[in-house]
Amino acid sequence: MIDLISLSEKLSTRLTQSLLGSAAHEPMRATPVGPIKPKFEHKVPPKPGSVLILLYEDKGKIKFPLTKRPEYLGAHAGQISLPGGKADPGENYIQTALREGEEEIGVHSAELKVIGRLSEFFVIPSNFMIVPVVACSLTKPKFIPQESEVVKILEGSLDDLIRDDAIQTKEILAAKTFPMIAPHFLIENEIVWGATAMMLNEFRMIVREILSL
Repeated sequence: MIDLISLSEKLSTRLTQSLLGSAAHEPMRATPVGPIKPKFEHKVPPKPGSVLILLYEDKGKIKFPLTKRPEYLGAHAGQISLPGGKADPGENYIQTALREGEEEIGVHSAELKVIGRLSEFFVIPSNFMIVPVVACSLTKPKFIPQESEVVKILEGSLDDLIRDDAIQTKEILAAKTFPMIAPHFLIENEIVWGATAMMLNEFRMIVREILSL
């Protein structure tokens, strides 16, 4: 398996080239089943935001953090997400991703190296246009979850993400209301589906491409 420094160098070059976009996103899109289907109508433009794919090494493995949201009345309650959120006024997408990483999981932006970005992704339920930012830390971060927004922090393994059989499918109940057939990744026994899985699949496909060269 490639080491973090080598992977970062190869990613920094690859992410300046043509990205995969919908070719990576669509295979992971959940499909409604049954008579009850969600409807989303937005009368305002999508809000800008960013998420952080943070790579680090731990015991010889490259990992990345995910967060589990608390249960609340909202489209993404209880789901597994990448650290991230809405852009503050005047921020660019990198500043948003680094700030949100510091706020949600306690990683200091000064200790991170930004590698590049993935394709923009429109999160339909919450009307966000998200830019995934890829960064790395040469030391394992000490994670501190933001109590109001993070129930727990998961540590995903890159090895598991890029396995041939990493993508699974099952029926889930979205927002406790809508049955969906959901392609997903299983990380620390948590189902990672929806927007997070779609963005992670672009990252997965690019890493697999790099490793095949």
